[in-house]
Amino acid sequence: MNKSLRRALLTVAAAALAVATVASCSVDGGDSTGDKPVIRVGYQTFPSGDLVVKNGGWLEEALPDYTIKWTKFDSGADVNTAFVAGELDFGALGSSPVARGLSDPLSIDYQVAWILDVAGDNEALVARNGTGITTVEDLRGRKVGTAFASTAHYSVLAALDRVGLSATDVQLIDLQPQASLAAWQRGDIDAVYTWLPTLDEVRKDGTTLVTSRELAAAGKPTLDLAVVARGFAADHPDVVTVWRQAQARALTTIAEDPGAAAKAVAAEAGITPAEAEAQLGQAVFLRPEDVTSAQWLGTDGKPGALANNLQSAAQFLAEQKQIPSAPALADFQDGLYVTGLPDAAAQ
Repeated sequence: MNKSLRRALLTVAAAALAVATVASCSVDGGDSTGDKPVIRVGYQTFPSGDLVVKNGGWLEEALPDYTIKWTKFDSGADVNTAFVAGELDFGALGSSPVARGLSDPLSIDYQVAWILDVAGDNEALVARNGTGITTVEDLRGRKVGTAFASTAHYSVLAALDRVGLSATDVQLIDLQPQASLAAWQRGDIDAVYTWLPTLDEVRKDGTTLVTSRELAAAGKPTLDLAVVARGFAADHPDVVTVWRQAQARALTTIAEDPGAAAKAVAAEAGITPAEAEAQLGQAVFLRPEDVTSAQWLGTDGKPGALANNLQSAAQFLAEQKQIPSAPALADFQDGLYVTGLPDAAAQ
C-alpha cells in the first residue's frame, strides 16, 4: 500500500474510533491508571461463543494479571477500522471483512486465530411485507440496506450475482444493523441483508428471500471469525492459548449445555434466553477438534482450507470491484494463526 493511502486510512480510522470507542493502551503499555496491562478485545453481539466467554468472565479468571477491555462493535468494517488504527489485540468479524482486511489496500497485520461459527440461517436477505417483493429478482431498482464491507454485504452481492443481477441493478444503502432496523420500520428501504439479533426483528413483518445457509450450499459460504494482531500473537502466544481454550470451552458449552449458553448470550445481547437459544440454533457451531481440522483452520505448520475460502471470497470481492485484486493463496495461509494448534485448543 502506498504511504499516502495508508495515512488516509489511518486518519479515517482514528476519527471513527474517537466516536466509537474509548482508547486504551496495549498489553505492553498497561492501562490508563498504570495498574495491569490491558488486553483489548473487540466483540459483536451476534450469538456466538465470544459472548459466552465474555459473560462468564473466563478471560478475566484465567488471566488475572491483565485487565480485559471488551469493546462492542456494530460490524466487521468497524473492527477492521480499529485494527488499522492499532486499537485492538483480538476481534470478532465475518470472513468477508477478513478477506478484505488481508487484501490491498487495507493489508491489516492480523491473523485468523479461531472460527466462531459458520453462517446458516442466522444471516439472511429479507424483503419488507407490502413491497410486492417475493424473489431476489424482484429487487431490481429497489432499495436494499446492508452493512458495507460485512459478510452480509458479501452475501447480498452473491445473492444478486446468482440471479444475474449486479450491485448497480439495485440501490444498495450502507446501514449498520440498528440503523437498518430503523430504516426498515420507517419504510425507507425495501429489503435488508443482516444478521441476528436484528434479523429476527425484520423477519416479523418480512419475507426471507435467501439465507446464508443457501448461499453456502451454492458455493458462497461465510463464517464468523476471530482474529489476533500479528505482533500481539508473536509477543504473547501464551495469552492466545488461554484465549483459545476459553473459546473452545464456549463451543463445547453451546453443544452440550445449550441452556447455559443461551442464558449467557441473552444477558449480553439484551434478549430472552428462549430467543437466544433459538438464535444459537440458526448458526453452525463447530466442535473444537473440527476448528483445528484440515478442512478449517488447520494445525501448526499446516494451514487449513479456510485459507482457500478466504481467497475465494477475495476473488469474488475483486470481481465485484470491492477490492483491487485478490492476494495469492500463500498470503491467506500466512493469514491463519496456527501456532500451537491443536494443543492450544484443548480445554
